[in-house]
Amino acid sequence: MKISLDLRGTPCPINFVRTKIQLEKMSPGELLEVWLDPGEPIEQVPDSLTMEGHQVEKIENQGQFFALFVRKNPQQ
Repeated sequence: MKISLDLRGTPCPINFVRTKIQLEKMSPGELLEVWLDPGEPIEQVPDSLTMEGHQVEKIENQGQFFALFVRKNPQQ
């Protein structure tokens, strides 16, 4: 089951905080799809998640937004 989080229109760092909260609710190794705006959100959130130990698997440009696919750290 894939979990999605629509954070379009959500400013930094709130979008990172909401992504982190969602990941905390998930099981290790589960995949989360996050929709982020261009600019600062897509530039900052993936790096922040990587520093937290999560694995950014893919970033897809959807035109008006980006779809970020992140796998929860299997060690958590």
